[in-house]
Amino acid sequence: MNKLEFVKEISKKSKLSQKDCNNCLNAITQIIQNTLKNGDNINLVGFGKFEVKQRLARRSFNPQTKKIHLLPACSVPSFKPGKTLKSVVS
Repeated sequence: MNKLEFVKEISKKSKLSQKDCNNCLNAITQIIQNTLKNGDNINLVGFGKFEVKQRLARRSFNPQTKKIHLLPACSVPSFKPGKTLKSVVS
């Protein structure tokens, strides 16, 4: 499902216009991005948790050039599904 299909589905379920649903979805994604950027987590009980995890520096091997590169430590976004979401998918 792409973004347009997702917005259409939200519109059907909520009986709001597609424009309003698109604006709402854009606002939600911006809030998630800004919250994670500030180092905070978002916990939606039953759905899941958005958080930032720290990835340690590590070595990487390029099989084409046979060289080893050092990848620096970095922060990566992560999503951990909640119990309710897991049970629906299983």
